Amino acid sequence: VQLVESGGGLVQAGGSLRLSCAASGLTFEDYTVGWFRQAPGKEREGVACISHTDGITYYVDSVKGRFTISRDNAKNTMYLRMNSLKPEDTAVYYCAAGEMNAQAMGDLLFYDYLGQGTQVTVSS
Repeated sequence: VQLVESGGGLVQAGGSLRLSCAASGLTFEDYTVGWFRQAPGKEREGVACISHTDGITYYVDSVKGRFTISRDNAKNTMYLRMNSLKPEDTAVYYCAAGEMNAQAMGDLLFYDYLGQGTQVTVSS
């Protein structure tokens, strides 16, 4: 199984980025997928997740209204649209895939696969 993130980079505060996660080696439509991030000196946190059924989503409070997660099962790809970026959004962003109930999708412990990450840096 491979999860490959792309789309990270350097952006000014208030700007936008779209991250992509291309999956291979698994039946993508059967998996809940999500984005997690880790900033220097901080624990990894769940940012946004989307279930494999019904498109149920989860967002951490700090990104609600600014970030949008989506998936295209035909392309085995997940996206994270990030608007109104803030310096505190600076982190390495990872995509993850797992088989779990929607109630658990904000917890990385329940995921089976994790990508290598892509750096997002937001300058003030």
